[in-house]
Amino acid sequence: MPPAAARRVPYKDFLQPALQRRFASTAGLLLGIAYIEALTISRWDHPLWPWFPIGLPGIRTVAIFCSVLPIIILRIAHSHVGIRTSNSPFDGLKQNAFTFATLEIILTFAISSWLFSQTYLLSAPAEAGLSWITTLSGDRLRLNERALFYTVNLVILGIVQGILHISLDSDRMLLGTVKPKREGEANNGAVSGWEKLGEWTPVVVVHSGMLSMAVALANYIVFYHFLRRFVYGWTIHFFRIFYSLPKTNLPPGQAPWSVWMLGRSMWAGFLLCLLWYFGDIAFRLQLAKAPLKNNQPLSAESKDPNGTLLNGLKSKKPRIAAFAMWELALIARDFDVRRKSIFEDIDRKDGPMWSQIYVTCLSTIKALEQRIDTYGKPPTPPAAKPEVATPQPLAKIVPPPKTDDVFIPASPSKGVRDSLGKFASSVTSTPGKTPAEVYIPEAKKMARAATEYLMSKNLLQKEQKEAISPQAVNSLFQNLLFRILDMPTIGPLFQQPFGRRLATIVLGRPYGELSLYVNAAFALSKLAVSSLAEDRYGNVQRDVPAIIRTFTAVIKKLEKFRDTLPMHWTDLKRSRECPEVDELLDALKDGLNELIEAFGQYSSDLRLTRADMRLAKEAAEKKEKQPQQPEALTQARADVQPGMEQLR
Repeated sequence: MPPAAARRVPYKDFLQPALQRRFASTAGLLLGIAYIEALTISRWDHPLWPWFPIGLPGIRTVAIFCSVLPIIILRIAHSHVGIRTSNSPFDGLKQNAFTFATLEIILTFAISSWLFSQTYLLSAPAEAGLSWITTLSGDRLRLNERALFYTVNLVILGIVQGILHISLDSDRMLLGTVKPKREGEANNGAVSGWEKLGEWTPVVVVHSGMLSMAVALANYIVFYHFLRRFVYGWTIHFFRIFYSLPKTNLPPGQAPWSVWMLGRSMWAGFLLCLLWYFGDIAFRLQLAKAPLKNNQPLSAESKDPNGTLLNGLKSKKPRIAAFAMWELALIARDFDVRRKSIFEDIDRKDGPMWSQIYVTCLSTIKALEQRIDTYGKPPTPPAAKPEVATPQPLAKIVPPPKTDDVFIPASPSKGVRDSLGKFASSVTSTPGKTPAEVYIPEAKKMARAATEYLMSKNLLQKEQKEAISPQAVNSLFQNLLFRILDMPTIGPLFQQPFGRRLATIVLGRPYGELSLYVNAAFALSKLAVSSLAEDRYGNVQRDVPAIIRTFTAVIKKLEKFRDTLPMHWTDLKRSRECPEVDELLDALKDGLNELIEAFGQYSSDLRLTRADMRLAKEAAEKKEKQPQQPEALTQARADVQPGMEQLR
């Protein structure tokens, strides 16, 4: 009996533990910040107990950490790779506003802020007067509106932070790209995550203070004024279950306004924002680390490292494929022994290791070309299934005899109402043109005839004739649209900048990960160049011409599409810059330059014609970017006419 084949360990079995270790380190950082915040709300009436972890400070620390724990779970569940691609912010708002994920994010931040508010209220000293129930005189109990004010303030802060979290796409994982090493560059020249966290600390403190002060002032002046009666009624209704409170649901006549309350609400919001923002920065820095463990690729611990890496490269999940491609690029640049093993691994079920890497990377790069080719074309309809012919019953030549009573008189007409009903039923149920298609052209014709009649009879003055002319109406409509688009707060929501549209087309929807294509181009070119000295079997040289031709075609098509794509009429800046496509072109040109320098002298042996080499050199040439001067708004108005006609 032949021995059982060794099971190929999936790449995710090595990636998930690495990500979990990074999540755990972030949770440890937040636990330390929670301990520091617990010390700030402790009563320092003893030299030991206010800071000793085994006691009330430890309980407060755990409670504060539990308030931010839902955010950690949320980040783990909603983390994704790639930028959110859409033609305009309003387009992205339509895609994400009314989804379950959006509601989940806002509710999670609201729950987190509510948990923190209760921890803060319970930790406040008794003389602060922040307990939920207070005693007036004797045994009369009353709901303390100060505690309600703090709770409402922090819950509103959570809702605002949830909206900011969605709009800024804070769940995105910022993956790195591999660049060629320059001469004299050290291997460990990267800045550690903790050093970057120290650089971000002043920014986090400033942002936390600004957001907490803005929300506290808005709640103090506007929000609580409108929410006071509603929130007070529901809260006192809840506490009546446990306490004997007054039966009225109306709040007291005088609201608990004071500068002292405003300051304490700002401080509580500041402490909560520090937890959120430090957690966000820590997540970004930890997840942006390269897929390495102990300075070795993640797949190095597998019994079949190359097979595990191939599993990740062929994964259908974008996160796994992006990390595997990042690791492949690092192997091609930094790990000589592992790179040689790729060329020597030829006994695989689906072909040599190099051949499978070549197909995967090249198909990834060709996907860019396919998106450009399919842009503006209607989607291909699915193949129609062959219909099985069903036997039809024989048609009856003579209708069956009627069984109705022929002596019953015909029903009289019901008048105009019955006629209108039959007419409406026939219009809505008869196939063909819709009522709008039938009557709107007639209405336009009648309006045009009325205008011509008024003008022919000289019933309108000259100014009135000019005001109702089509040119004047179009000009008025255009001016109104441009006034809206030029507004600093509302206008950018509806503008479709050139760079944003181009990135959406090239990278795809709803997310586009740039590092996947940059690392694929680098890994493919670097492995091909290294094969000159490390490929003993000569498998790579057969694929070099296809790599050069593919890089040349994709670069040419990207540049032509970028230069010929028309600007949208809502783009007032008139700038043709797109950082994502520029970085992608730089990576492709760098890889093509290395291929030309390494294999240029062997072009005839590789069956590359002079035309192929000439086109490759032209594509690999980097042109200096000319500084673009923003065109005037009048130019945008001149270009708006085709867009307006299309809008109509």
